[in-house]
Amino acid sequence: MPADLHLHSRVSDGTDTPTQIVDKAVAAGLDTIALTDHDTLDGIDEARARAQEVGVRLIPGIELSVSHDGTKMHMLVYFTEPGTTSLEELLSGLRRGRVRRSLAIITRLTNLGYDVTEEDVAIWSRGSSVGRPHIADALVAKGYFNTRDEAFRDLLRDGGAAYVSRSGLSAGEAIDAARAVGAVPVIAHPMTIVRPSAGYGDLYRELADLGLGGIEAYHPLHDGDLRAHLAKLANSLGLAATGGSDYHGTGKRDYEMRTGRGDLRIPESAVEQLDAARST
Repeated sequence: MPADLHLHSRVSDGTDTPTQIVDKAVAAGLDTIALTDHDTLDGIDEARARAQEVGVRLIPGIELSVSHDGTKMHMLVYFTEPGTTSLEELLSGLRRGRVRRSLAIITRLTNLGYDVTEEDVAIWSRGSSVGRPHIADALVAKGYFNTRDEAFRDLLRDGGAAYVSRSGLSAGEAIDAARAVGAVPVIAHPMTIVRPSAGYGDLYRELADLGLGGIEAYHPLHDGDLRAHLAKLANSLGLAATGGSDYHGTGKRDYEMRTGRGDLRIPESAVEQLDAARST
């Protein structure tokens, strides 16, 4: 059961439509995928319709930015459906916060001498979830930078000249909202969490106590040793060891669907454990 449990469409910051995501999954030989756009479920219905046509299992998901005791991280939430739920209300608030933040960043860029407008950014944020990647795309289109990464490095990164923080959810709030609708919260790409190494074990245990369902062990950023370590750690805590390519599409980052940077292998147990985590 080849799977990829971390995919982004242009509904957030990817380049492919939800339909194209499913078609590319078929071409990559995948049986199970999860669409996990940032702060929005708007692509799920389209992706599901195509998945049903071609016989691919679609797990509806989302990616959230959260924090725990001052530590920032991303959280994937699986098996969450579009609709009027407590989680959907939280997501609506997060998207409004994204818009306010983007406008503030655009103002800072203007003050720094960059000719970028809200309309320029809107060209790239085709969905309801606008963010820094779309502002970076606008800067690239204007010729200020060659790539998204350059724009982030020089301006948009945390602490950069145009950076503006935004209010978000605590990990506990996200976990509670997920579990309230029968969804499974999973820590995304732990490699990106900035925390002294000695504190990682405590972090995972604390989040497990709050109801965390899994850890994304298999990710392109993780080497083989780290993948094995995270999978073992997840299992020791009774959590699912999940994985995905974090694919965003053409020209966004060098992650290919299913294989990441070429060496990603997501075991069948990732889907099995994620399914099992729904009942825990």
